[in-house]
Amino acid sequence: MRKSLEVARKTSSDSWLVPSFLCPALARPSLLQVFPRPRARLLKPAPIVPKSLFRCLHVQVNESPPVIYPLVTSQLSLLPWTCPGCGAYTQIQNAEDAGFYTTSRKAVKTFVSARRRGLLGTSTGRVGENEAEVEDPDSENLIDLEKSYLKGDIGELQLPDGAPQDAVTASTPMVVFETPNTPVCDRCHRLLHHQAGTSIIHPTVQSIEDIIADSPYKYNHIYHILDAADFPLSLIPQLHHHLSLMPQRSQNRRAKTSKFYHGRKSEMSFIITRSDLLAPLKEQVDSMMPYLVQVLRDALGSSGKDVRLGNVRCVSSERGWWTKQLKEDIWERGGGGWMVGKVNVGKSSLFETVFPKGRNTDIDFKALRQEANETGAGAIHFPGSGSQEDRLLNTSSQQVLALRDDVEDLQNESLLPPVPEEVAYPVMPIVSALPGTTASPIRLPFGRGRGELIDLPGLDRGGLERFVSDKHKLDLVMRQRVKAEQHVVRPGQSILIGSLIRITPLSSDTILLACPFVPFESHVTNTEKAIAVHTQKVTSGLSNITSEGAGEKMASAGVFQLKWDVTKQRAGPLTASTAVGLKPQILPFAVLSADILIEGCGWVELAVQVRKKALQSSGDALGSTSGESLDFPRVEVFSPEGKHIGIRRPMNAWVTGGHHKAKARPGHARPRRSMKGVKKNLKKLARAVLAGGQVKKDTQ
Repeated sequence: MRKSLEVARKTSSDSWLVPSFLCPALARPSLLQVFPRPRARLLKPAPIVPKSLFRCLHVQVNESPPVIYPLVTSQLSLLPWTCPGCGAYTQIQNAEDAGFYTTSRKAVKTFVSARRRGLLGTSTGRVGENEAEVEDPDSENLIDLEKSYLKGDIGELQLPDGAPQDAVTASTPMVVFETPNTPVCDRCHRLLHHQAGTSIIHPTVQSIEDIIADSPYKYNHIYHILDAADFPLSLIPQLHHHLSLMPQRSQNRRAKTSKFYHGRKSEMSFIITRSDLLAPLKEQVDSMMPYLVQVLRDALGSSGKDVRLGNVRCVSSERGWWTKQLKEDIWERGGGGWMVGKVNVGKSSLFETVFPKGRNTDIDFKALRQEANETGAGAIHFPGSGSQEDRLLNTSSQQVLALRDDVEDLQNESLLPPVPEEVAYPVMPIVSALPGTTASPIRLPFGRGRGELIDLPGLDRGGLERFVSDKHKLDLVMRQRVKAEQHVVRPGQSILIGSLIRITPLSSDTILLACPFVPFESHVTNTEKAIAVHTQKVTSGLSNITSEGAGEKMASAGVFQLKWDVTKQRAGPLTASTAVGLKPQILPFAVLSADILIEGCGWVELAVQVRKKALQSSGDALGSTSGESLDFPRVEVFSPEGKHIGIRRPMNAWVTGGHHKAKARPGHARPRRSMKGVKKNLKKLARAVLAGGQVKKDTQ
């Protein structure tokens, strides 16, 4: 952090290049001057000082006359250290940045009023809606007041009218009130209610490594979050080496299950989120696990050939698939749990689902509520023995020592924010489609010191939204499963994916089937028109989500081969076990397929049927990756700057969850048998049977 500070001082004009999560001291410029490093622990109980006052006050242990603390009525001093929604440090400099609070908001006024009443010790009962509407005397001049104090222009601030001058002294009984939920900053408020906001500067892998290196825990577990929409494009390559984690366990039966490095044990698990986008049923997603593990093994490259990959989970926060098991694992592991991944992969949504809430069983909330009701004033006194003054001094000392530890963490150049107070049901990070919603690490402890779960800012995902118009940027994120329609692309045609991606077959004698699993529209047209629309040389009525000037940045992302054999899944009744049941090897044709991935959006499933003689096989197995001599069908993909595109083996999602066409005669099955004359025929048959029996009896 010292190097970051030196760079910031030398280049003051470029100070915005240093993100707040990388250097917390820049977020509070006067923090190090206001809080000098303590030389020794307090030997005597300190006066009652709320936690928020240490941000603007250096406390001196003084037993002489009562002290009126400065800025005791400042609303900023009563706000939280960080925003619980995005993790940004509270600030008053820029209203557009993360961490800015408007004191006129009802939620902020309610929170500040509750903490001020608890500070002044005025037993006015619970915080109600009528009390929240009371105007504060210093709310209008709050920003100017705080700026003046940071500059050193003012000293002590008197209490509001009507409050006794000795309201906050060492002899004032300390009372804790029921505080409402911590409010979020203005940026989080706009994201939640207006779907408007700006992204933060995305961190790098080196920044994430430095943050995790400051972990106070001996046991750490990294949850590498992957998005199911473009799996495995959201994989961070070589994350084990960047974070100095324990290598993946190999397939050797003598491989070690755990190992300590530099006195710490750090492991990693792969969590595939938003699995409800893959299939409609949980059983169908569970059957895909071997496929997902194989795709992940291919993405890991040479390092994934000999590893077990038994640490892969596929969960869904929306449906609750396998989240309960993951929550129990987090509780049993304890220590530090770190959620690492790229932006918009579902970290914050998963964080809210798997965080172990309400498990601090040492607190009897029912008894506390009963005690609060019996007092009549809505106040809960600190537990303890002895006189009220002794309990007061002990409690104040604990608060001062706890807050001093938080200040020491910042002074010791830690990249992590202070640990918030543990509550049973804390305010969770907000969930938004905006890339880069989380601005700084969000720490939430659980289990009364058992561990904590940390949500880290997301890494850059490529920046495809830079080429999309503002009104369509939120459409890039797939929020629900798409029932894709199958498009037929004939020779001389191309398919446009929202006029952002163009796929053109290179084979002139094959018919391509395309199933786009993306949240925007697709269209098939001739190649000349597709090129003109894609490069924005011609305006048409086709769906277009690109921004102005994006057509000049379109380039080829590469030529991809459809080399995976899916004849058994695509041949219909010829290979179905309930129908003809033929083996794919004896068929004269083959169905080849591949999935073209669009970063952060989804994928396009491509399939083509070719004759086996046309492949010009030289003895290699059909569909094997080593069959380079086979003449596989090829397609060329065009995208902005020739990036944001990938390929994987096909998932066959259209077979399991695609939009299949209805039958030619919907609702008409085999007609019912006509019942006309049935009873008459049954009576005739009965009479014939009886007559036959009578004749047989007479002959005997």
